[in-house]
Amino acid sequence: MERIYDKKKIRDYIAKSKYHAVLDALDIDFYLIKYEKGELVSSPFQNELLFQIVEQGSINIYLIRDDGTRYSLSTGTTDYLLGDMDIFYPKSSNIYAEAAESLTCISFSIEQYKEALLSENQFLILLCNSLSAKMGEITAFDAAPASLTERVTSYMKYKCRDKTLQGIEKTAFRLHCSARQLQRVLNQMESSGLVKKSGKGTYKLK
Repeated sequence: MERIYDKKKIRDYIAKSKYHAVLDALDIDFYLIKYEKGELVSSPFQNELLFQIVEQGSINIYLIRDDGTRYSLSTGTTDYLLGDMDIFYPKSSNIYAEAAESLTCISFSIEQYKEALLSENQFLILLCNSLSAKMGEITAFDAAPASLTERVTSYMKYKCRDKTLQGIEKTAFRLHCSARQLQRVLNQMESSGLVKKSGKGTYKLK
């Protein structure tokens, strides 16, 4: 991730944005953020709440449930808004946005400007349109099919501290499988180099 504060570059991106009229009316210190493919653009682990507008590239938004099941929620390209829900609700502990390719976003801090934003009618109309469109998309998506290996990988990556699974029986219960099935999958993942065993019933995702 790279933050860019060059005022000319920022003005150029805002001028090309679909929302330039709304953005020009806001008294906000904007900056650009560039992400590489695979980087998390938004996640429950991030402390800073950001409002971001995709200007180049695309993102995938998905939900990881406690059993490791991954659900696709939405995809976004140019003009897609991130952080619209965070202005009104506490940040979700399960929703992730990931750069599907190199990505550039116009960004600013939600916490710093929240009160001012809530008094801007044009900005609120923009948020309503964005949230309505997202609700329509979510109803059209089905849960992505996931094998037990995929679920274990997601569980370790997103739900385990330091990406380390501890306790076969406990984890099997959470993943809705038998301890024998989980152990077989972990053995296969260890053989293929995806995880490393570091103790009894303890595996770390590489």
